[in-house]
Amino acid sequence: MSKFNREYTIRMKDIVREGAKILRKVTEEVSLPPGEEVVEELHCMMQYLKNSQDPELSKQYRLRPGVGLSANQIGLDKRMFVAYFTDEYGDQHEYMLINPKIISHSVGIIYLSEGEGCLSVDRPVKGYVPRYQRIKVRAYDMDGNEVLLAFKGYGSIVMQHEIDHLNGIMFYDYIDKKDPYKLPGNVPIERL
Repeated sequence: MSKFNREYTIRMKDIVREGAKILRKVTEEVSLPPGEEVVEELHCMMQYLKNSQDPELSKQYRLRPGVGLSANQIGLDKRMFVAYFTDEYGDQHEYMLINPKIISHSVGIIYLSEGEGCLSVDRPVKGYVPRYQRIKVRAYDMDGNEVLLAFKGYGSIVMQHEIDHLNGIMFYDYIDKKDPYKLPGNVPIERL
């Protein structure tokens, strides 16, 4: 049985840091319907995000704020992640997704003007990370039901960041090595 259950509070010591092999591995699909262990792990991961965004709890537990957390970031070789974020319109979103896959995307690109960060990366990384403006994702919920979700803007960025984790890709892999602020040409680009 996994230690990551509803009673466990994930701390920074539980977060796997860059350089660890599991962050570069394509994660294993989760059997459906998900068992109780998977459900407990996802709830535990979501609680980390909520705690990390609460000023008092993040200070008490010394947590870095996060908007997404993938299973391999806590050492679990499972294709699942959680996301808890407020989009550019002020709307709150909460997702616990199993076996997610991007099934379509826009031609247009979006990027965060301040760049991206990651709970597994303890250093500042300068540069733009080009992402698709819009994506459609097929995944499964906690009951094993298939869900089709559409994301745009900030939500699209968060989803791509987390799905990349499950594929062993780090956000800085997209940053141009010679010119960190270079963006792709010949496509519509939006800054967020």
